[in-house]
Amino acid sequence: MVIRRNTNFQIELDKLLPTLTGRPTLLLHSCCGPCSSYVLEYLTKYFDVTVLYFNPNIQPEEEYRKRLEYQKRVLKRFGVKLRECDYAGERFDAAAAGLESEREGGARCERCFRLRLEETAQAAKAGGFEWFCTTLTVSPHKNERLLNVIGCELEERFGVRWLPSDFKKRGGFDRSLELSEEMELYRQSYCGCLYSMTKESAE
Repeated sequence: MVIRRNTNFQIELDKLLPTLTGRPTLLLHSCCGPCSSYVLEYLTKYFDVTVLYFNPNIQPEEEYRKRLEYQKRVLKRFGVKLRECDYAGERFDAAAAGLESEREGGARCERCFRLRLEETAQAAKAGGFEWFCTTLTVSPHKNERLLNVIGCELEERFGVRWLPSDFKKRGGFDRSLELSEEMELYRQSYCGCLYSMTKESAE
């Protein structure tokens, strides 16, 4: 996929979906239950989805566990399998080293995206999945272009197809809010890392 400055990733997804045959396997990185709610409602129409919950950025560990429990509630609703990873906060700390004072959405966040998407691509290759993707583009606070650029780079590196997305488009984010309320999901007040908590608390 060639990414241009004005690439609309929802349109790219619209063009791709009719070309699929059967129900291809997809490993979906999920950041949390609320973000995955709409994405799973959408993607399970086309793919055999398995969710990878790899989020070493979520701090403290108690918060990670809490979000995981609500993630499981969403997976039960949609009948989707889970690949749960051990908590590995030290991997995020290593990736973020030296970038602690970066603004939210800057270089530290890019490192975090790469850490989580690389783990997803590796797991997809090892598990024989045909596609991989992330729920992160459903958030209006995440840079969908950067996420898709990283995904395409990892497709080249690992040989597993990246599913382009901008799930917040066409009411996707609003639908995630509706589903979260319907399922009584916990919606966190910060992205995950303690740096984002500090930034958002200050604003």
